[in-house]
Amino acid sequence: QVQVVESGGGSVQAGGSLRLSCVVSGYGHSIVAWFRQAPGKQREGVASISPNGARIFYADSVKGRFTISQDSAKRAVYLQMSSLSPEDSAMYYCATGFTGGWSLSDLSYNYWGQGTQVTVSS
Repeated sequence: QVQVVESGGGSVQAGGSLRLSCVVSGYGHSIVAWFRQAPGKQREGVASISPNGARIFYADSVKGRFTISQDSAKRAVYLQMSSLSPEDSAMYYCATGFTGGWSLSDLSYNYWGQGTQVTVSS
């Protein structure tokens, strides 16, 4: 059984930082990606990382502020978020089970976590 579990969300003031964690069990050797969805908006791909870490992609909206990384031994993928703004407030989801296509498309993944809420206040 595949499990994808996110953690690390919370409330922070604008300009602050948070680190999200995603632990995957029951599935391996796949691209892992972070997505986010704010109320009334479409789900947006934020960042993705290949199994060996060689291929990393970011959405333009987070480039230079967010960093995706992984710890293979812990089966964990992290999203370090800095210089946060209220526009970054959303539910953040981790996804794996890549099926092909664009790695920041939510159509490209089979397995999703329940999400972790990030709220940035001004």
